[in-house]
Amino acid sequence: QLTTITADKSYDWDALRHELKDAGIRPVIKHREFYGLDKAHNARHDENVYHRRSIVEAIFFALKHRFGETLRARTWFGQFRELVLKAAVRNIEQAVRL
Repeated sequence: QLTTITADKSYDWDALRHELKDAGIRPVIKHREFYGLDKAHNARHDENVYHRRSIVEAIFFALKHRFGETLRARTWFGQFRELVLKAAVRNIEQAVRL
């Protein structure tokens, strides 16, 4: 069960926040800072939770850098399988380096 979503400021739209809250999901999305109140909202975020977003982005960057930005499979299932296998190969490579 998904309980929290972290995203950067480009996902700062009220409709998305309301939809996530209605689904019982806690949005951890920083506000774009147009007003002083937006800075106050951002200060309330737990930085440890928000930092998880950058960890995920770093992993996606590593996968794209290592394997390229495109998937060769045509079907959704094939693309899913290809992505899982690429992630598994990366995990094995990381484990071997230790």
